[in-house]
Amino acid sequence: MRTVIAGGHGQIALRLERLLAERGEEVAGIIRRPEHADELRSAGAEPIVCDLESASVEEVARHLEGADAAVFAAGAGPGSGVARKDTVDRGAAVLFADAAERAGVRRFLVVSAMGADSEPPADMDPVFAAYLRAKGAADADVRRRIDLDWTILRPGRLTNEPGTGRVRLEPRTGRGDVTRDDVAAVLVALLDDPRAVRLTLELIGGDTPIDQAVATLGVQATEVPD
Repeated sequence: MRTVIAGGHGQIALRLERLLAERGEEVAGIIRRPEHADELRSAGAEPIVCDLESASVEEVARHLEGADAAVFAAGAGPGSGVARKDTVDRGAAVLFADAAERAGVRRFLVVSAMGADSEPPADMDPVFAAYLRAKGAADADVRRRIDLDWTILRPGRLTNEPGTGRVRLEPRTGRGDVTRDDVAAVLVALLDDPRAVRLTLELIGGDTPIDQAVATLGVQATEVPD
């Protein structure tokens, strides 16, 4: 299996790359800065230098040719302004989905954010509000696509504590913390399981082993509406 990850130098993406590589799978990460390539190689991933803010659909589709799955884990990151929240968290996600369709890659995972379906409160920091709106717009675009077997994952507050392997994974969990280790492990499990297709899921730390949490999705989970 070959998986291509947008935002390949991100903290969750690097963890995901290591997990997939350790299973003997092919994994590639799309990065904007060539100087990050060695970190991806250390994680077992093939670095692909491509700026998703300026690339064409055709260019990104070429990088996705032959892939079995695509994961959008990119983000404008801390310190970026309102404009880049739109061009990366929305625009690049839509571009990546377009490219996946063009390349015939059906399995498509998105790392999104809690609260992305609601209008942010008026007193919220304007940059964070723009981030949530961008994530919500990207998620809505992906959910309309019939040529992608998509899953949207919305983690709670991310921490760098060691993973526990136990989570709460449901359409609505409420707020909570979750380790980046556990987010990456859940992404691996979601890639493996067709019961996760066409679901929008929230993720926080919990008491349920990851494999069990994913195995119950077909029974408990329903798609969150637009």
